[in-house]
Amino acid sequence: MPEFTYRARRPGGEIVQGTLDAADRASALRHIDRLRLVPVAVEAAGGKAKPKAAAVARTLPQVRRRRKGKKPALQDLANFSRQLANLLKSGMPLNTALASMSSLEMSGVPADIVRQLQQEVLEGKTLSAAMMAHPDIFSEMFVNMVRAGEQSGSLVEVLRRLADHFERFAELRHKVTSAMIYPLFVLGVGVLMVFFFMFYMMPKFEEIFEGMSGPGGRAVEWPFATKIVMDISKTLANPWVLGALAIVSIVIFVLVRRYLATHDGRRGFDAWLLRAPVLKRIIRPNLFGQFARTLGALLQNGVPVLTALRITEQVMPNLVLKEAVAATREAVSDGKTIAQPLARSGVFPQLMIDMIQIGEQTGNVPESLQNVADTYESELAVSLRVMTTLIEPVLIVFIALFVGFLLFSVLSAMFKITSSIGR
Repeated sequence: MPEFTYRARRPGGEIVQGTLDAADRASALRHIDRLRLVPVAVEAAGGKAKPKAAAVARTLPQVRRRRKGKKPALQDLANFSRQLANLLKSGMPLNTALASMSSLEMSGVPADIVRQLQQEVLEGKTLSAAMMAHPDIFSEMFVNMVRAGEQSGSLVEVLRRLADHFERFAELRHKVTSAMIYPLFVLGVGVLMVFFFMFYMMPKFEEIFEGMSGPGGRAVEWPFATKIVMDISKTLANPWVLGALAIVSIVIFVLVRRYLATHDGRRGFDAWLLRAPVLKRIIRPNLFGQFARTLGALLQNGVPVLTALRITEQVMPNLVLKEAVAATREAVSDGKTIAQPLARSGVFPQLMIDMIQIGEQTGNVPESLQNVADTYESELAVSLRVMTTLIEPVLIVFIALFVGFLLFSVLSAMFKITSSIGR
């Protein structure tokens, strides 16, 4: 039996080399795939790389360079999943569907990635195995759900569920972003107005005020508000003061960032976010909804519960919740239900625990988790509306009071000068 030498890449990126006996190159590629490796080059012992292997070796560096670029947005992944599902539903073979996807302008995933998927599927790989070579494009959740769909023969349905999943998260992120745009715009305009007044307008007023004196050359005693604004303007205009403020700000930023990079710092900050008086009304329902939606989607598509919990643990952005999910996974591996360790963590709300327990009793945990996600996403939408409704007038009033104080300081100084000239 011919002998082949190969160079392949592990899922983590490490390059490995080896030899194997196979009837032909296709058999060698299948054997490498069973080892959960991504082939880079496959050669007959003592010979040159076969043309297809060389093509793969040429293509992979291009894909790796592309993966360092911008990740696809959630809506892009939703578009890719839905369009691929539609093509497969029409009866098109997978490799033909991928070839069509590479020419679609709105597929959501770069064409070079899709062509690479098609090439690997033609060589005998499953779609999930081909996706594993592109972890920056297809997350572990994506790959595992596709694998579950392949094994159950329901790939089309799984792809449509993936599209729905990504669209929900994209819509939720859009709501949060949209809710913050107007308040940030108002705040930015207010800050620019204040800086314009303090750095440009106030020095001109100071020149006018200081050039005026009372009768007999006596200097005018400025009002208290005018003195405060003048002192602040002079202080900020001093380059040494600005330099010192910049240095202090940079030092504080670096120290805070280093602290948050540590495990204790990150955990403390994430724990504070969960109990912050105002922020928790947005952060908690967002995190709980993300947990329930992700875990429910994985379980609904046939991913084993331990694998689903591990993937959910990885996608959780909050370290406190991440540790709680990790503890839950360990307890489930010892035979516990999901609800019991979640309740012991003290992090998740009782409503979620009760709904998961009902799902476990009825044998329909995925549906219970989807109901939990719907509940907290609705709560998040209400909290966003309430907060934006309150924060907008508060910002406007605050900026109006600050600008009014600046105008009062100028007008009071002008009234003082006018009255002193009249005497």
